[in-house]
Parts: sequence; C-alpha cells; structure tokens
Amino acid sequence: MNNSIFFKKIFFTFVVIIKHTMKIAEILKSTKKTHFSFEIVPPLVGHSAKSLYEKIELLTEFNPLNINITYHQDETVYKQIENDVMSKKLVRKRPGTVALAAAIRNRFPSITTVPHLICGGMTKQDIENILIDLNFLEIENILLLRGDAPKGERYFIPEPGGYAHTDEMVKQIMNLNKGIYLDQDLKNTEATNFSVGVAGYPEKHAEAPNFETDMHYLKAKVDAGADYIVTQMFFDNAKFFEWERRCREAGINVPIIPGIKPIGKKRDLDVIPLTFHLDIPADLANAVQNAKDDAAVYQIGIEWAIDQSRELMKHGVPALHYFSVGRTENVREIAKAVF
Repeated sequence: MNNSIFFKKIFFTFVVIIKHTMKIAEILKSTKKTHFSFEIVPPLVGHSAKSLYEKIELLTEFNPLNINITYHQDETVYKQIENDVMSKKLVRKRPGTVALAAAIRNRFPSITTVPHLICGGMTKQDIENILIDLNFLEIENILLLRGDAPKGERYFIPEPGGYAHTDEMVKQIMNLNKGIYLDQDLKNTEATNFSVGVAGYPEKHAEAPNFETDMHYLKAKVDAGADYIVTQMFFDNAKFFEWERRCREAGINVPIIPGIKPIGKKRDLDVIPLTFHLDIPADLANAVQNAKDDAAVYQIGIEWAIDQSRELMKHGVPALHYFSVGRTENVREIAKAVF
C-alpha cells in the first residue's frame, strides 16, 4: 500500500476516534478554528431517509463537527367524518429522531450526531426513556429545547408530569450523569455521560417580556449544567455581538455557536419574522423585494450568509451552525466559500 494512503487512513481513523470520545463542548474549547455544523429535519412519515443521506453526503467534504436532528412532537389533526362531525387525533408527522441519529452515525462515522430533545409533549418518564435509548446507542451529545406551542395553540403548556422550562430537563440529565434515575429505589445504577447544548435567542425569545428575563432563563440553563449554546437564526451580526457581550457580562462563559439560515425565496420575508420573531435588515429585505424571482433570492441568501459567516469567523466564534431545513445545496455553496 502507498505510504501516503496508509497514513491518510490512519489519520482518518484517529480523527473518528477523537470525535467520538470527546464531547462537542470539549472540542470547541480545545481548538482555535471555527467548526462547521448543520441541522436536518427527519423525513415525513411514509418517506425514506435515502434523499436525506444524499444531502448529507454533499456536506461531508467540509468535515462537519456535528449534525443536529430536530425532534417533533405530536400534532392535533382534525378529519371530517359523516354528518359534518369532526374526528380529532394526535399524529407525529416526523418521528424517528433517535433512530435517525444512530443511522447517520453508522453511515458517516466521522460525524457526531446530536439529536434534539424537547419538553413539549413529554413527561419526565418519557424523557428518561429516550435518554436510556440514547445511552445504549452511545449517543452522548444532545441539544435541549423547550419546544413551541402545538399548532393551533397560542401558549406552551407542559404535559402533566413534564417540564415548563428547559433548565428542568437539563437538571434531570445532570442527575442521570450522577446515576440518579426517577425511580429512587433502583440499586447499583450506572451514571450516563451526556453533554448538553441549549438554545439562545440574540433577538429575545418571543415569550420573554424583556431581554433581562430572557437572559435570566438562559443563565439558568447554563447554571443547571448546559455545556454550550446554539443560537436561533439571526441576520444582523451586530445584534449577535451585542447579545454575546451581555451573555458574558451575565456570567455565561460556555461556548456560543451562532445559527445561520440562508434566505431562499421571497416568501421568507413574511414567514421568517412571523415564525421566529426576528428582524431582517433593511438592506437584505430590499434586495429580496427587488429580486427578479426566487432563483435570484436564492443567490442573495447565499451571498448574505457568506458575508455573515466571514465576519463571525473573524470575530472568533467556535463554530457556525447552519439551518438547512431540507436543503443543503445552498449550505454547500456557503461552506465552499468560507471553510
């Protein structure tokens, strides 16, 4: 065997071992480079993961630190039956987060998979059962979120026996890391080894009455044991820099990873602010509004995200996290330009 090929294989194996024995937060703290990561959505019920694997393949050349996999709670669906009577049932349109995390790790062993886990629709026991599955699969990195209110509901209401805030779920996981399970009668329990990321909101969570309250809840998550923060998408780096400064002043010293979402179509100008409660800068909004068509908007979104990414990398962020939302071609174009 050619010596260069041999040593490349040895190096690749070494990288795989390192990435699977170190937590994401440890890697972020131990390197000065800016890492690349992205987020995917599980397929709808009735669809395979084949096309998703193909999309991931497009991004493997950039050596992603991790792939995040979203979690989706049950939705209420109404179906009309005879005599105009409506039938109500709960369905989960995108199941499979844990299984998909394991499958992706199997197909792409050099990439760490990070499944999301949410408070919404879950009891403490539901959460523990999922964590036990993840522990058996040796998936130790998790991103925790409270989750949104179910579709059709204005407010988030926790399940009976569930959690209203993410810091409570963080505490449950920290207990598992000490071998403390919900059933206190268990004997000779073994501790887990989870590393936890949580969400941050540079433009404030929609339900927080002010930035101070939002910062209080973020610090509560970190104080409970969260190792790092991934932000909600934003389009104005100045807002991120100011928010990051306030985080540090509040005593939040864990790594903070900016979240980037390239705009892809004109409709995003209406949908993104309404859905995620954030501002789109005037320069970007004007460019999108004046674009000839969605193909032109697609390119504008790529160019804006490239500029954002370069400025954030120059600032020294530990990683950049891209929300692909089912598309990876634009994320690939961005990654080619900056990584």
